[in-house]
Amino acid sequence: MSRAPALLGLVALVTLPLWLDSNYYVNIASQILIWAIFALALNVLVGWAGLVSLGHAGLFGVASYAAAWLLAAGWGHVAAAFFALLVTLATTAVFGMLSLRTAGIGFIMITLAIGQILWGVAYRWIALTNGDNGIIVDARPLPLGMDLSTPAAFYAFTLVTFLFTYLVMRAFNASPFGASLRGTRDQARRMSALGYHVWLIRFLAVLFSGLFSGIAGLLFVYYHQFVSPHALGLASSAEVLLMVISGGTGTLLGPVVGAALVVIVKNVASAYIERWNLVLGVIFVAIVIFMPDGLVPGSARLWRWLCARFSSNSPTPREPGGSG
Repeated sequence: MSRAPALLGLVALVTLPLWLDSNYYVNIASQILIWAIFALALNVLVGWAGLVSLGHAGLFGVASYAAAWLLAAGWGHVAAAFFALLVTLATTAVFGMLSLRTAGIGFIMITLAIGQILWGVAYRWIALTNGDNGIIVDARPLPLGMDLSTPAAFYAFTLVTFLFTYLVMRAFNASPFGASLRGTRDQARRMSALGYHVWLIRFLAVLFSGLFSGIAGLLFVYYHQFVSPHALGLASSAEVLLMVISGGTGTLLGPVVGAALVVIVKNVASAYIERWNLVLGVIFVAIVIFMPDGLVPGSARLWRWLCARFSSNSPTPREPGGSG
C-alpha cells in the first residue's frame, strides 16, 4: 500500500502530456522537472550536509554556458554535453575548495561571492559569453533518434532524466556515504574523532551536487535554446534555495514540491496576478510559520494528526452480551 501513491504519481507524470490541453502547460511541467533536478542537487548540501549555498546558480550556469559555447563552435551534442559537465565538475572543485574553508555564515558568504564572480564573468567577458545578449543554441539533441523539438518529446526526455536523478538521490541518501554526510551535519567533531575525514566527505558531496546542478543546467539551455547571465544571477540561487526550504530540506519529495510551487507561481499565477512576488513571499512566510520543516514533512505530520484525531473520536463498538 505504501507504494501506491508513488505508482500513481509516476503514472500521472508519464501520462501528463495526454491530459494537459495546452503545450504551454507541458512546457511548464518540463520547467518544474528541470528546477526539481536543480533543487535535488542543492538539497544534497542544504538538507544532508547542513551547508547553505547561495552560489549554486553559478555552477548551473557554467554548464549552460559551456554547452552553448561549444555547440556554437560546431561541437556535437554528446561531446558538448560531456565536456560541459567536465567543466562544471572542475569549477565545482574550485568552488568546494574555497567555500569549505569555513561553515555556517562564512560558507554562505563565500558561495555568494563565488556565484557573483561567475555572474560577473558571464556579464563582462563579452568575447566569450556575448555579454547580456547571451548565446543562442540552434537545435536540440536527438537522443536515440528522438526529435525533442516538440513540447511532449522534450518533456519525456526531461522526465527520464528527472527519474534517473531521483533514483540516484534516493540511493545516495540510503548509502553509507549518505549516512556519513548526515553525520558531518549533526556531529562534525564527533565524526572527526571517530576517524572520518569531514572535509573530504563534504568536498565529495559538493562535487556530487555540482554534477547534478550541471545536468539541470544542460536541460535548461536545451529547453530555452538560449542562455544569458541571468541564469547565474543571485535571483536564481535564491529561487532554488527557496524551493528546497519550502518543500522540506533533507527529504526527497520536498525539493520537487518546492520546485512545482515556485515555478507555478512564477509562470502561471503571474499571468493573473501582477504582484506575484508578493504572493510567493506570503506563501513562504506562511510555510515558515505553520510548517517550519517544509510542506512535505508538515503535510505528513498534519495527516497523521488528522488520522489520530478522527480515530480517537470514532465510537467504540459495544461488547456482545453486555447488560443493557
